[in-house]
Amino acid sequence: MDPSTLRKKFDRFRILIIGRANAGKTTILQRVCKTRENPEIYNSAGEKIDPAVLMASRERGVHDIENEMVFKSNPGFIFHDSRGFEAGGHSEFDKVKAFIASRSKDLHLRDRIHLIWYCIPMDEDGRSFTEAEVKFFSQCDTGSIPVIVLFTKFDALYDDEFAELISKGVSRKNAEALVPQRAKEAFANGPQLKLLYSRQDNQRPPRCHICLPDMDKDDADCGPLIECTAEILDDDTLKQMFVSTQRTNMELCMELAVKLSLAEHLNFTQTISSRIFGKSDRQIIDYLGGWFPRLSYQRYYPEDEEIWSRLRFLPSESSTLEKIMQLGSATVIVFENAFYLSGQEWYNGRAQQKSVHPVGVALRQYIASPNAAAVREALSSAVRTYEAGFSQWIVGSAKHSQKKADLIETIIKVILQHRLPKPNV
Repeated sequence: MDPSTLRKKFDRFRILIIGRANAGKTTILQRVCKTRENPEIYNSAGEKIDPAVLMASRERGVHDIENEMVFKSNPGFIFHDSRGFEAGGHSEFDKVKAFIASRSKDLHLRDRIHLIWYCIPMDEDGRSFTEAEVKFFSQCDTGSIPVIVLFTKFDALYDDEFAELISKGVSRKNAEALVPQRAKEAFANGPQLKLLYSRQDNQRPPRCHICLPDMDKDDADCGPLIECTAEILDDDTLKQMFVSTQRTNMELCMELAVKLSLAEHLNFTQTISSRIFGKSDRQIIDYLGGWFPRLSYQRYYPEDEEIWSRLRFLPSESSTLEKIMQLGSATVIVFENAFYLSGQEWYNGRAQQKSVHPVGVALRQYIASPNAAAVREALSSAVRTYEAGFSQWIVGSAKHSQKKADLIETIIKVILQHRLPKPNV
């Protein structure tokens, strides 16, 4: 979908987060949004709720799942919290069911719930499913909304594995290194997952699960959660919106831009038709930019067209496919660097000046770097090798599909190996 059309349909990604108290829900959201601050809360009418009023309501046991949580650091996400659901009562459960039912079928895409994260803590008190959790997965119809279970505080399982290794004579240093993997392996064969994915006891299992240890630490990495979420989103529109909203994993933006947008041109007939029917280079750039946070590609100026054209300066014998792959690969590298540049203070202070727009700056840096020539050489070789065997393959055959996949992986590898240095933010 064209990025401008996508943003008109819905400009924010909406997630329902469910879980008992102290499951680490807020910590997870803070990590995803790269902040330590608490979210601002808005009612269904879009009015900001005073924190004092909100606290008083919570003390009375009153919570409205329709309220929206938004972090200043990333307003592209809207979160809904099912606070109180862990009590397991019929009233709370019915409210959650009704909310999911209404928000899964809303006529407006921007108002739907696009994803559910269900948090289950693995600390001492949380290793058995509660009544509310069992009831949700056995009775709650989530429709087309994908559900991911987040096993939070997973590092709580490390102590048992560590003690067992020490009892077997393993050194403390080696035990510390082995514990994370051993805990995952033991958990994979444990009762929680058997119950979670059992069709006999659980009519509505989640799409997948992920184990999240040490999320309370300053260097916690939520990258695996971002990757897992993007992978299970079947709808490419939702996938693109989620990936371009998150700001913690630029490598994922780069990979999916290649796999799901640039790869479209590997079909020979599509490549030709895209030129015959006027799919311009600017459109290709815009489509790829749709996979990146909006601030990194929006508002680049016509004056930059001359610089973009230098990315298309290839020998006359170069094929249309090679020119597209060269332009697309350079574009992906430029947009990633533009994202990091847009976070710098010097840019924020002069955001309206055309000469310092991050895309323009990143574009000039790429053109002047040795990376540009290295990318051109590597991709030229890869694309020409692919095209040399094209006449020997039946389009759609297993061999053809494998060659396409191999070329895409090569392109991604070349791009990631020639990223511009990350600026000091």
